[in-house]
Amino acid sequence: MDKNVYKVLVPHDFTAVADCAVSHAVKIAKSFDGEVYLLHVVGKPKEVDAAKEKLEKLVQEADNKYGVNTHVIVRIGNIFEDIGDVAKEIGAGYIVMGTHGAKGMQKIMGSHALKVISHSKVPFIIVQEKGPSSTDTYDDIVVPIDYSDVTKQKLTIAANIASHFNSKIHIFAAKESDQFLQTKLDRELSFAKNYFAEKSINYSIENAAQSGGFKKQLVKFASRTNADMIAIVNTREGALLPDLFGSEEQEVIANDAEIPVLITNPTQKIVAGGVMGT
Repeated sequence: MDKNVYKVLVPHDFTAVADCAVSHAVKIAKSFDGEVYLLHVVGKPKEVDAAKEKLEKLVQEADNKYGVNTHVIVRIGNIFEDIGDVAKEIGAGYIVMGTHGAKGMQKIMGSHALKVISHSKVPFIIVQEKGPSSTDTYDDIVVPIDYSDVTKQKLTIAANIASHFNSKIHIFAAKESDQFLQTKLDRELSFAKNYFAEKSINYSIENAAQSGGFKKQLVKFASRTNADMIAIVNTREGALLPDLFGSEEQEVIANDAEIPVLITNPTQKIVAGGVMGT
């Protein structure tokens, strides 16, 4: 295994949404002249050979369709525990995982998966059944901004992605009813303007129409913008997002527009060649 080759990992469960995850992973890998690794986890040793055979067929299809080197990994264990380990072993730059919307999120991404994502040093891209655009880049990336302390990291992440893919950043700013929080948010927006100007990043800013319901407004804005990705940062240590289930955050990850969502932790910075700890 060449450690200098950029790698994208796809947990694959032989579903259509997993195939969609492969198409996104290929798009990312090709932009880095990299490779894709398909991971399937089985519960028993006797299941290994059958899983390898099925994955090999997918690899052949992917090689023929996309022209990207694709590899097979089969593990015995628990997929929620092994994803992060495999990503670390191969030096993956991204993990691209599929989900079947809100219902699928509750089924697929239980407490174990949340722990995997929140403690992973590799960013996750969660996709649904909508495939990537026909272009070779993510042209439009939406970055939500509120008064939280992770905003500056979010800008760094967005700037690195935009620089690599030559994307336009669409900042969507919250509106706060509390004057103190609004003042803090205004400072964050001022910083964002200066930051992107210094980085020569093409960007625009739009403000939420009302306070409250920020995530609902965010999804509508991203859909209206025809965004290729929404970039968010984990806002609480030890959890993917605060109160994911039953909260507005779930609307972002499992959004009706099926826009891929990039999730990183506050200790990560995405660079062209991978992820760095801060």
